[in-house]
Amino acid sequence: MQGILPLVRVQAVERDRCEFAEFYAAAADDCLRVVVLVVGNRQLAEDLVAEAFTKAWLSWRKVHQLDEPRAWVVRVALNSHVSWWRRHRREVALGDHDRATTGTEPHGLDSALMAALRRLPVRQREVVTLRLLLDMDTATTARTLGMPTGTVASHLHRALAALRREIPSFNDQELTR
Repeated sequence: MQGILPLVRVQAVERDRCEFAEFYAAAADDCLRVVVLVVGNRQLAEDLVAEAFTKAWLSWRKVHQLDEPRAWVVRVALNSHVSWWRRHRREVALGDHDRATTGTEPHGLDSALMAALRRLPVRQREVVTLRLLLDMDTATTARTLGMPTGTVASHLHRALAALRREIPSFNDQELTR
């Protein structure tokens, strides 16, 4: 009987590893895309998402049971960004050297759209990215951001209106590519 228990544990760990690898492969690009859009810095977003996925692996038994584990990863990354910002807010910015100025951004969005998204208030940017890039419904977005569903709808409406004003040719479908 004692020889069976270690084998069962090894099998459970291997199953968790496979499930997590599948989840990571399916979700990593979407999560990174959302975090890049919210924080506005690709290198920082990569670090935040990597840290969030590490935390997801460490808590995988709980995380994989969630309705929307991608939302959990994004929320952890964004919470880490708030902590990072608090630690670094007194640093002097030397410029936007890490942002592309023309063409298409590395994650496939037009640079004009990226710039417009960066100008949105943070909450509106979060709502737009979760609703449209991760294709979350309003209720899941509300739970992820810790706000009422009506507030999510209001932020989404205002954000899309601002994007349409700034980019007359804007089509919501551009965000769901």
